[in-house]
Amino acid sequence: MRYSLRHTLAPVGPRAGRAVDPDASGHFVVVPRPRGLRRAALALLAMLPALCAQAPAPAGAGALPFAAGERLEYRARVARFGEIGRAAMWVEGPAELRGVRALRLRFDIDTKVGIVRVVDRTESWLDPERMTALRYHKHERHPLAKRDERVELYPGARRWERADGVHGASDTDLPLDELSFLYYVRTLPLDADTAVTVARHFDPERNPTTVRVVGRETLATPAGEFRTVVVEMRVRDLRRYGRAGGEGVLRLHLSDDARRLPVRIESTVPIAGRAVLTLDAYVPPAGGAPLLAGAP
Repeated sequence: MRYSLRHTLAPVGPRAGRAVDPDASGHFVVVPRPRGLRRAALALLAMLPALCAQAPAPAGAGALPFAAGERLEYRARVARFGEIGRAAMWVEGPAELRGVRALRLRFDIDTKVGIVRVVDRTESWLDPERMTALRYHKHERHPLAKRDERVELYPGARRWERADGVHGASDTDLPLDELSFLYYVRTLPLDADTAVTVARHFDPERNPTTVRVVGRETLATPAGEFRTVVVEMRVRDLRRYGRAGGEGVLRLHLSDDARRLPVRIESTVPIAGRAVLTLDAYVPPAGGAPLLAGAP
């Protein structure tokens, strides 16, 4: 089943139904056309268990697969140089931001090859009730360049503004950034035939992103063995992937369970080649038992 996502989640194609905007809870409905009604009804019935279990829902309902206190640690490797450093992804909060109780998402990468060190720090403030970003910070440093980006997102006004005064309009009132998008993908139904197109980056030039399930695989990692759903993401980023026509490909191995843990993250890095982050340790949200590095 293919979908097109902007504010709704709706089948696309010649036999598709008509999407109806989501209600206040964020759920959606699909109204089939009279022709092919029986086939559409059977398809919806088959999809219902997965949609009810995994579709995004307000955090207060306990539906999100992550929460404050979750921490994932990774070993970083690149094709040309082997293991080069560490990375960590974790959730803090909640804390109030402009009247909203937001989760603070963080992702740090620290790598070194010889005397060359590369640091990447990313932060996103996420409204878990609406699954939308409110603030985005990014700091990158390597010998050839240094880049700092601080962006305030105003979903209701469909606009964003950088600390240097640059501002723009968003195509959506549910904007995301590159980090909050990873968490958003964890909330999607990921059946074998899932393929979605999402236009929710706060900067329209970074849209759309396509998300496609390409298989399932069992992975052995330092944190244990995981059955995973393999998800391919095609992202727009002219600055980072200019030589590839502005499109980059990321491959996520998400645990095939309710947690949807990013067990492995693969991408292509200029010069260094394929880069892989592999889960080394996992600490669940408060109240859960930690899965430590090297655990069976």
